[in-house]
Amino acid sequence: MLGLMINHTEQKELEYIIKRELDEIIFDLEDNRIDHMVKSAMKERYKVLFQLLRRVAGEKECMRYIPKKTKNE
Repeated sequence: MLGLMINHTEQKELEYIIKRELDEIIFDLEDNRIDHMVKSAMKERYKVLFQLLRRVAGEKECMRYIPKKTKNE
């Protein structure tokens, strides 16, 4: 377990960066031209980023990014 001390401004910046990454992944997952293997890796990255978001953002902010279940999950 690691600890991290950041101020409020840094916390907001981390939140912003993580949200942008999550938005990009969501956008790319809807692209039919991207290979299934690549999408699997993107989903794993999404899970990690979402866990980070939960640590720096409030519950209300995280609700928008809760991963959706797919047919084969």
